[in-house]
Amino acid sequence: MSGEFWITQAFNGLSYGALLFLLASGLSLIFGVMRIVNMAHGSYFMLGGYVGLSVVWRTGSFAAALLAGALALALVGVGMERFFLRRLPGQTLGQALMTIGFALIFQDLALLIWGGDPYSIPVPATLQGVLTAGALRFPVYRIFIVVVAVVIGAALWLILDRTRVGAMLRAAVDDREMAQGVGIHVPRISFAVFALGAALAALGGVIGAGFLGVYPGADFEVLPYAFVVVIVGGLGSLPGAMVGSLLVGLLDNFGKALFPELSYFTLFAPMALILALKPTGLFGRA
Repeated sequence: MSGEFWITQAFNGLSYGALLFLLASGLSLIFGVMRIVNMAHGSYFMLGGYVGLSVVWRTGSFAAALLAGALALALVGVGMERFFLRRLPGQTLGQALMTIGFALIFQDLALLIWGGDPYSIPVPATLQGVLTAGALRFPVYRIFIVVVAVVIGAALWLILDRTRVGAMLRAAVDDREMAQGVGIHVPRISFAVFALGAALAALGGVIGAGFLGVYPGADFEVLPYAFVVVIVGGLGSLPGAMVGSLLVGLLDNFGKALFPELSYFTLFAPMALILALKPTGLFGRA
């Protein structure tokens, strides 16, 4: 195989990993602060795509679709956290069952409102076309996805590592009880983190609908990839979500290109190996 093949597949894996980062970073932060494995997180991705699609149909603005999708699902996430999940503190099974129930409800609502046909969000003309470098051709939209992920990753890192809010969030992740003991309002932190996680997933859904499309069932298709990312990287770790997204994107893309009949094996076997060697994930802590 030529060098062009390897570079193209690596770029495709990188861009897919960037999209997964938008989804998985919020999932990882929500678990880190609230210890909730949110089975409805994939629904935020799907519903974000549908909300963005509706906004584009009405306004023709891709930027408005990004903003509306993120804001709408942030409100949905806040409602779930405030009125439902907060009533089940420490009840892992109850939280898992409730979020699964929400995921099924969201899927039926999407089918009722938008129907069962797959749709694709039309992207602006400036994001269409390809960037040519010799014999290599890179879709501009995939470059846009990587840039968005890098910008959001850098912003999250600055907030978590360089601000007072980030210090309080890290304290809540490390020791929730101690953080409450020193005066940090952990429920307020949880509220904000849940909204942020839902907004990031929805943003990924709007962007992903530009080249993956949006359709009923997309939530449960993408959710396992998000869980692989956070498990490999380490639950509650932003650097882990970054590295895990890159690894999963590359493994998934190369697995499908080189061994299509073993694509799930090439993805989940390395995950099993990593967990056998380091059960908390690459950047997780016991």
